[in-house]
Amino acid sequence: QVRLVESGGGSVQAGGSLRVSCGASGYADSRSCMGWFRQLPGKEREGVAVISTSSGRTYYTDSVKARFTISQDNAKNTLYLQMNNLKPEDTAMYYCAAGGPRYCANWMVTRYFDYWGQGTQVTVSS
Repeated sequence: QVRLVESGGGSVQAGGSLRVSCGASGYADSRSCMGWFRQLPGKEREGVAVISTSSGRTYYTDSVKARFTISQDNAKNTLYLQMNNLKPEDTAMYYCAAGGPRYCANWMVTRYFDYWGQGTQVTVSS
């Protein structure tokens, strides 16, 4: 059974940094896509960043490029999202996702991901 558990969310002032982590258990698909999505109440879940678990190639939504970095530690089965220069508009629930499309094709489509964590809240104050 696949389980994804996020941690590391919290509250920070604008311009600050946070790192969220996602521990994966029961998951061993080395050819698919893992990543981070975020969601505000009443809004659709949106893609933030993904990594191809086979090639290591990363993809980011435009609003976080040059500020966020996604990485993976295969030995620890952990996915990270380092978030720097945070802005109030980054406030959301952040979700880890796995089992996404091979090579992260069409990665922003949430229904292409098979597994989801429970989410961790990130709040950025101005």
